[in-house]
Amino acid sequence: MVKLSRDFYVRIDTIKVARELLGKLLVVPDENGNRVSGMIVEVEAYMGITDKAAHSYAGRRTPRNEVTYAVGGHVYVFFIYGMYNQLNVVSGPADHPHVVLIRALEPVEGIETMRERRGPMPDKNLTSGPGKLCIAMAIDRTLNAEDLLGEKIWLEDFRKYRSNEIATGKRIGIDYAAEDAEKPWRFWLKDNIYVSKSQNREISSPPA
Repeated sequence: MVKLSRDFYVRIDTIKVARELLGKLLVVPDENGNRVSGMIVEVEAYMGITDKAAHSYAGRRTPRNEVTYAVGGHVYVFFIYGMYNQLNVVSGPADHPHVVLIRALEPVEGIETMRERRGPMPDKNLTSGPGKLCIAMAIDRTLNAEDLLGEKIWLEDFRKYRSNEIATGKRIGIDYAAEDAEKPWRFWLKDNIYVSKSQNREISSPPA
């Protein structure tokens, strides 16, 4: 399969990028070069300087979030709660620090490898959350700032979904973001068993 081009990532409309990430295949080869992959089934958009939930809100720029200011198509991995890594895709042109958090995947390739990394559990739990998928895919801070056009981590076209197959709702775990916590910038595939189980209430169907 062919990797997504830079043009996919550098668009200004981060909401559109987020929705179109649903159905894309995330590939992270293992230490032997074998493909380990999962289809993206849930995402959240973070809208940079004007978004109180974003790490770059009000122009905040630190060594931790510096890659969010890079040109779209780079990886932003951060560590949270002293326990979990979370994977974000940087979108837009340079100095436009928007990102899309990858919240859940549906395993496609290398599921045995994912099971070894995650331990005994139902397959539907392997990648059904942002911390879970990072463990299953061996994503950690060593991948921070990697180019998605490179050889360590990338995205491919895989499946297409219509608007009526996509749900939208509030983002999760951002109560500190005041009115921005209410923005319907979380998108997921309806009835997909790999979507995270937290607050799956749909607000409305996204516009076509």
